[in-house]
Amino acid sequence: MGPQGLLPLLLMLLDCWASVSAQTRATPPVTTEGLNSTQAARTTPRPALSLRPPGTPKASVPSSGPRPTPVTDVAALCVCDLTPAQCDVNCCCDPDCSSMDFSVFSACSVPIVMGDSQFCSQKAAIYSLNFTANPPQRVFKLVNRINPSIFCIHITNYKPALSFINPEVPDENNFDKLMKKSDGFALSSESEISFATQSDVPATAKYKYGARLQTSDSFLRFPSPLMSSLCTDDNPAAFLVNQAVKCTRRINLEQCEEIEALGMAYYSSPKILRVPGLRTKAEIPITVQSVLIQSLNKTLTRLEDSLVLNQTLVEAGDVKICTNVVLEQNTKPVPLSGNPGYVVGLPLAAGFQPQKGSGIIQTTNRFGQLTILRSTAEQDCLAVEGIRTPVLFGYDMQSGCKLRLPKAITCQLAVQKVKSLLKGQGFPDYVAPFGNSQAQDVLDWVPVHFITQASHMKDSCQFPVALVIEVKWTKYGSLLNPQAKIVNVTASLLSSSFPETNSGNERTVLISTAVAFVDASAPAEAGFRAQPTIDARLPFDFFFPFV
Repeated sequence: MGPQGLLPLLLMLLDCWASVSAQTRATPPVTTEGLNSTQAARTTPRPALSLRPPGTPKASVPSSGPRPTPVTDVAALCVCDLTPAQCDVNCCCDPDCSSMDFSVFSACSVPIVMGDSQFCSQKAAIYSLNFTANPPQRVFKLVNRINPSIFCIHITNYKPALSFINPEVPDENNFDKLMKKSDGFALSSESEISFATQSDVPATAKYKYGARLQTSDSFLRFPSPLMSSLCTDDNPAAFLVNQAVKCTRRINLEQCEEIEALGMAYYSSPKILRVPGLRTKAEIPITVQSVLIQSLNKTLTRLEDSLVLNQTLVEAGDVKICTNVVLEQNTKPVPLSGNPGYVVGLPLAAGFQPQKGSGIIQTTNRFGQLTILRSTAEQDCLAVEGIRTPVLFGYDMQSGCKLRLPKAITCQLAVQKVKSLLKGQGFPDYVAPFGNSQAQDVLDWVPVHFITQASHMKDSCQFPVALVIEVKWTKYGSLLNPQAKIVNVTASLLSSSFPETNSGNERTVLISTAVAFVDASAPAEAGFRAQPTIDARLPFDFFFPFV
């Protein structure tokens, strides 16, 4: 090729060289505090070749817009600065630290401060110590870190997501403006259902304290005085709320059979909804346990059956009487020792089962269901026989007395007498786990384990001297409102050898009873739900062209 052939080649190379543009990238400054100097590194030009042919105009590159300004200024952020106006040890970014403080530092506790690590490129503040200087100095660098991961955020097009926005609280000034922004109270087409239908949907509804007891057609109502002593029949019964009211009613005898509130059916016919608002679920009927008839001379007669009686107008000569009129409901609620868990200071509910398959039989005196000896100043067991002290939940108690036995009494007779003193009359076989346990739920009740502990001395007659009752309970339910539940009851009868006679003709024996409550609750452990698993399948060319 001659010299004339080189001319077009040289012109093409020169044209290509003319299209080379130099881009410069400046290295961020490095600041060394204490020296009052800033050193800037040399800028190195970096060529970027343009592959467009000569004479072709430069195409405009579509821009995705400038990156948003970072909300957090990492140069001014110091996460280890915990005490104001004081230098925190090993906190290199603390502005309150001086050169004298740096001399006692071992290292920077927070060497780098940066924003969200998910961005592809972001500013980072790097702190270090220069121990070669005298005194040691802090070195600060503000660099631009590149995220090596291929899954990173290049541009955020939603600026409000970079920070938490304080919600605007409605007040009298901006209420109308916020109402215009909202969609109002209109229902969408998918949820346009009537209230009656919507009330049948939730399956987790339940009665709350003070809520009205719903029936199949309305609410459960009882008469009560309103503005005066006269009765009004629109008083709803509330859930877990005891009511005991008294009112008077003026009636016309001619309307005796027409007033519904006078008959038994008005109170016994409604069926209470088991779940409020769900009429499709099971309904609980009201059971009449007993009926008492009061005569004109105030005598009471219990009927053998619980048939529903209707009010009737009866004429006896010139006298007209409205019979079978309801005068009262049971206004005395059943006393409980807790609802559901036991309350400290209330007696334990206990009883016995007369035969297998029957319910628990309890005495009407709730303070006499589980008792121990009562101590007196005389300490004479025979003088206080039959006088007992109830076992109260949460109270550890101990009592005792002296028993004087004649010399002629045998050991077997003395054992029977002492056992009756220690156990009392009708020692229970079961204890209620909760303060509101029902007597018919026998399987839920806690049996009393009776143990007899004999002495180590070999004697034909073991004489009981003490009865120790141990009640184990635990905290049941939520940590916010734990309920006391009894889980085990043990009654130990301690025995010893039959005492010898004293110088006189009597034997003096000291017998005692004790109750101990033991908290058997296991330490609460915080429970966390299992982390969700991601079951996703990527396309086979998802990592192309990297893999």
